[in-house]
Amino acid sequence: MTSFQEKENARKKAFESIWETKINAVFADVAATYDKANDFASLGLLKGLRRRFIATIDVEQGQRVLDVCAGTNVIGIELLKKQPEIEVHAIDRSDSMQEVGKARAAQQGFEIKGHICDVHSLPFPDNHFDVVTLQYATRHLRVIDVFSEIKRVLKPGGSFYHFDMLRPSNKIIEEAYCLYLKGCLKTVSWAIKSGPEAKACCDYFVDAIRLFYSTEELSHLLSELGFKDVTGRSLLGGTVAMHKACKT
Repeated sequence: MTSFQEKENARKKAFESIWETKINAVFADVAATYDKANDFASLGLLKGLRRRFIATIDVEQGQRVLDVCAGTNVIGIELLKKQPEIEVHAIDRSDSMQEVGKARAAQQGFEIKGHICDVHSLPFPDNHFDVVTLQYATRHLRVIDVFSEIKRVLKPGGSFYHFDMLRPSNKIIEEAYCLYLKGCLKTVSWAIKSGPEAKACCDYFVDAIRLFYSTEELSHLLSELGFKDVTGRSLLGGTVAMHKACKT
């Protein structure tokens, strides 16, 4: 665990000022176009990857689900389509993203209980949720703190599902990926007419990948934190991955 804590300290030192003062403004700026921008940046691959992620999530009638960093409620809506008889809670720090997500859920006839707060300290009791999900946000978080909170609020036997962009373990792929991201982010920010906050953070989004975890490292971290039956599946050369972990 020492090596992971050292990495978390390095990430915090490098990015804390951005996390605390800029990220919320970035997501407020792009909330209305966030999902379209992600689809464009992934060359249309994200929708298919998200469908594969949703397919891995087991939900049953009557279960309580928490979507951490829920953004525009894409995951919660898809889970309700899969099993309408679940109770979905969404938590995010961005009012703007959740406003979009609340409207989107209502348009499709779904209710998702929204909570606006810092996800590093979840406002729920221990052993409360059957399923917790987190997707496309972890590289902006203090990972050990958030994963520990997720484990706390999961019921024994509950499952955590994670999906995010990661750092490829292959250095050649990493360099090519970061080069692509740098050009793509600048193009997308221009195309969607991003404000100055989002444009100023283009380099940060690339740097956050470089200082993040590989699929294998994230699996190891989940195990170190006490999760059981950890599985990690790399996709697209390790640029993205899906993890599942259980609380015993």
